[in-house]
Amino acid sequence: MTKEKLKKLIRVAKGAEKADVVIKNAKVIDVFGGKIIEGDIAISDDQIAGIGTYSGKEEVDAKGKYASPGFIDSHIHIESSYVSPEELGRLLVPHGGTTIIADPHEIVNVCGITGLDYMMKASENTALDIKFMLPSCVPATPFEHSGAVIDSEAMKEPITRENILGLGEFMNFVGVINEDEEVMNKLLVAKKEGKLIDGHSPGLSGYDLKAYASVRIQGDHECATVNDMNERLTLGMYVLLRQGSACHDLRNLLKGVTPENSRRCLLCSDDRQPKTILELGHLDNHLKICVEEGLDPITAIRMATLNAAECFRLYDRGAIAPGYIANIVLLDDLKDFKVDRVWMHGKLTAEHGKYLLEYKKESITPVASSVHLKDFSKDKFKMHLKSNHVNVIEIKPGGVVTKKNTATVKLDANGEFIFDPTKDIVKVAVVERHQMTGNVASAFLKGYGLKRGAVAVSVAHDSHNIIVAGVNDDEMETAVKELEKLKGGIVLVKDGRVIESMPLPIAGLMSDKDGEWVDKKLTEIHAKAYDELGIKGDVEPVMTLCFMSLPVIPEIKLTDMGLFDVTTFKFISVEA
Repeated sequence: MTKEKLKKLIRVAKGAEKADVVIKNAKVIDVFGGKIIEGDIAISDDQIAGIGTYSGKEEVDAKGKYASPGFIDSHIHIESSYVSPEELGRLLVPHGGTTIIADPHEIVNVCGITGLDYMMKASENTALDIKFMLPSCVPATPFEHSGAVIDSEAMKEPITRENILGLGEFMNFVGVINEDEEVMNKLLVAKKEGKLIDGHSPGLSGYDLKAYASVRIQGDHECATVNDMNERLTLGMYVLLRQGSACHDLRNLLKGVTPENSRRCLLCSDDRQPKTILELGHLDNHLKICVEEGLDPITAIRMATLNAAECFRLYDRGAIAPGYIANIVLLDDLKDFKVDRVWMHGKLTAEHGKYLLEYKKESITPVASSVHLKDFSKDKFKMHLKSNHVNVIEIKPGGVVTKKNTATVKLDANGEFIFDPTKDIVKVAVVERHQMTGNVASAFLKGYGLKRGAVAVSVAHDSHNIIVAGVNDDEMETAVKELEKLKGGIVLVKDGRVIESMPLPIAGLMSDKDGEWVDKKLTEIHAKAYDELGIKGDVEPVMTLCFMSLPVIPEIKLTDMGLFDVTTFKFISVEA
């Protein structure tokens, strides 16, 4: 800030000079005092000068609508929206989203620092203020092959970047608890630079959780119960209440929010697809849910604004007060939270659901062509089982946690799986797509509902190899080979032919199309997955499959190296 700009701000604040913009007759949400102030909001350049009675060069009549600070999503993976950073900005800003804390964990697992560079450059093309966390676990575990390895040495340069707030969700809590040398080195890289360390510790409790918290984990979005939440709050962590496209924890965790602990509670999406955004919204939808569950609306807004700003040390935003960035959301009411208009850095950026600014897109060339298979054929799916009593990955609808179970399956004379339509069990496989190892691992998936054909995706958390589920090897092979042609994406196969697909040319994770196109494609994919392939209606067919390879979420998952028991952190045999 220049001296002249600072002097102007002071003059506008004391009413000695006209503001650049005045939002008149607003009901201003005071997140500090927990009350509503009626008055005008004066804006000088990109900052709020004051609330009171002001005149401006431009005046906008709020007509008694509620003015809230711009919403801050405290944890989101842009890649899981299937659109580029620029396009996600276009989608979120009209819903009041002004800042997001993005963890580019997915693209960095595929493309390394090149992926981070792409995301940071692309973020400059949107009004949405995208702050980044440096992915801390690439790969997430040593039990899979990813496209890159980011060790503590490789972290030393990016952690110093101004727009990187700290280390992203530290999934390797086992490494923290066991004092792994390289894990210690990573933590110290962040601490040396005075940067934050975000958390990820599903199911962790007791002394192990205390050990994890002792390294000053800032927050955790992996709370399944109110007990999980309370234990983390007591240990000094923030708790991020998640409501995404796949994981719906918000209503459950709101039961644990109290006047005493609410200042340590934030709102986040984690994963949010265009379909969800276009139909339900973003944090405006989170706020609606909060009020539906009985939370005071100002407390809810504070969780989406000031709390998040303080947690991530963004002390220039999160409130409507003098000297704060003029990120302001005008709301029709405090029940449905319908967004009327959005100002960002003092400029009207969205109105009546429309993003008002033009934007360009960053070239995707550095992060394209990311599917590399070696010697792949359906023979790689063969299992040669000696017993028909097998371990299965059982889906638990509504989340990404799975149950370790056993089942009896049909086998042919060679010990190969024969699909039984009376049982809800199909083959699932992970095909390595980064290092050309030729790795393919197969197992069984229960509760997916697939009755015909195959589904394959190149989005498979966290290393993002190809994951495919199907009723037979032939159709699984067809799906994988089509993905190879598309250079990544989503493919549905039925009766030996591709019936639907969506290319994801950006690292095999994101589309270069707009959100409406992606929504239309995903809607068609979902419809055919349910209607033609028979997938269960209570299972999200794409995102659910994406998480079946995530070896840090209990209880059992599949990586390109084999079937993995997350509770024991060991590979296990498919045969039970």
